[in-house]
Amino acid sequence: MNVPIETKAGVTVAEMARMCGLSRSRFYQLIGTAFPQPERQPETNRPIYTEELQKVCLEVRRRNCGIDGKPVLFYARRFGTTQATPRPLKPKLEPKSKDESALVDGLNSLGLTTVKAAQIQRVTEELFPQGTERIDQGEVLRAVFLHLKRQNSADNVGR
Repeated sequence: MNVPIETKAGVTVAEMARMCGLSRSRFYQLIGTAFPQPERQPETNRPIYTEELQKVCLEVRRRNCGIDGKPVLFYARRFGTTQATPRPLKPKLEPKSKDESALVDGLNSLGLTTVKAAQIQRVTEELFPQGTERIDQGEVLRAVFLHLKRQNSADNVGR
C-alpha cells in the first residue's frame, strides 16, 4: 500500500529528490525530460519546487511517465528512502593494568584494533618472560607490534 507523501509550500531540489526516492544526482539528470524545471526564488535565485511542481514530480514517479510523455524506469534504492545507519565503532581492547593500557592504545593507533587483550598479554609474556617493568614502553610496543604483524602475515601466507 502506497502512503501519499505530504507536499509543502516549497522544497529544495535535494528534498524533492528524496521525496521521489532518487539520489540528487539522478534527479538532476532527469530534470527537463522526466521532471519539470524548478522555479527560482526572485530574491536569491535559488531553485525551489512549489506545491504544484511537487505534485507533478510525485505523479511522474508514481506513473513512470515523464513530463515529455516518454516512459521512465526507476530502480529501487538499495537502502530505501531513509539515511544509512552509521557503522558501529570497532571494539576497544580492555586493558588490565596501566602499562597494558598504554600498550593497547599504541597498538590501536598503529592499526591493530582487532587484537584481544589476552593475545597481547600472551605475546608480552612470550617476548618478555622476566616482565616489562624495566624496559622502555616504546620498545615493548614495537616488539609486540612486530610479533603480531609477523604472526598475521604468516597466517595469511597459508591462504
